[in-house]
Amino acid sequence: MQRLKSQFLRRSRRVRMKLRKKSRGRLRLSVFRSSQHIYAQVIDDTKGATLATASSLDKELRSTLKSGAGLDAAREVGKLLSSRAKAAGVSEVYFDRGGYLYHGRIKALAEAAREGGLSF
Repeated sequence: MQRLKSQFLRRSRRVRMKLRKKSRGRLRLSVFRSSQHIYAQVIDDTKGATLATASSLDKELRSTLKSGAGLDAAREVGKLLSSRAKAAGVSEVYFDRGGYLYHGRIKALAEAAREGGLSF
């Protein structure tokens, strides 16, 4: 178990460092996926501030979602995050998938955020 966690942390650091080199001053859209929920936030690393957040635990989404762990939940979180980011004046970000594969819920969230108007 410890080995898997350390591999995940190394992979997420590697992904984040590669993206930072290519980010060109854009903000970071970071995603965290648990077994029951999905969370996303837009972060300004230079200021150390979070500008927009969304998760499957939000009151707006909790009543409409059957489960916080499905593809539908990830799509709704992506749409909600993109609308909140647009309200905060953010239109360009870079997608930090962490150590997760770009597949399933992570991909669904990213595509919904793109449809909502974020470009990455």
